[in-house]
Amino acid sequence: MALRRFFVGGNWKMNGNKESLEELITALNTASLHDQTEVVCGAPSIYLDFARSSLDPRIGVAAQNCYKVAKGAFTGEISPAMIKDCGVDWVILGHSERRHVFGESDELIGQKVAHALESDLGVIACIGEKLDEREAGTTEEVVYAQTQVIAENVKDWGKVVLAYEPVWAIGTGKTATPEQAQEVHEKLRAWIRANVSDDVADSVRIIYGGSVTGANCRELASQADVDGFLVGGASLKPEFVDIINARA
Repeated sequence: MALRRFFVGGNWKMNGNKESLEELITALNTASLHDQTEVVCGAPSIYLDFARSSLDPRIGVAAQNCYKVAKGAFTGEISPAMIKDCGVDWVILGHSERRHVFGESDELIGQKVAHALESDLGVIACIGEKLDEREAGTTEEVVYAQTQVIAENVKDWGKVVLAYEPVWAIGTGKTATPEQAQEVHEKLRAWIRANVSDDVADSVRIIYGGSVTGANCRELASQADVDGFLVGGASLKPEFVDIINARA
């Protein structure tokens, strides 16, 4: 069994200004963070440079999205090349808000994953079912289909973190129970074992997202196949430090 380094991503979404983010960054820079946990903060694109230059080097930075080509007439988009030029090493792709608010298809997300990896960015690739899909009993079908499209576009799994985020738990205050999270993570790892390889199944980090808080993070972190978190609202609060230290 490969030793998977615990990974905590903070997705700031479309929140913050320089003043509030500077306060948050100062708190993170001065906090005692578990040195065995990899931490990455997803900043709004306009603040990527600011975040990377202000955050301690031990904390990574991610863009929250990118496009599938390096440059061109794509108003409002940013490319992996631009992200790298800001000194940023990660990008979040396929987040449920990109899928369901902005209508991004599995195919487009797959193309973005391929180009980001070709550009030497690490990818936090998001998957997850909506409430009606869970209630209809199609959770596995949905997340396997999403994972399939991602897998088809990955050559080096060492640069990929898979984030399982049940859409019904994002920002709703509802959290999958530790048992629900573990069940899906375990099934995802089995799918990767069957469809990719044993080595990738053992080594790829599958993290959980969906109303993770300081109060529930330790129990979630204790699950065998939960290798970290992608944190939304709580990543803007002091409790983010507690979440980072969930395995400390």
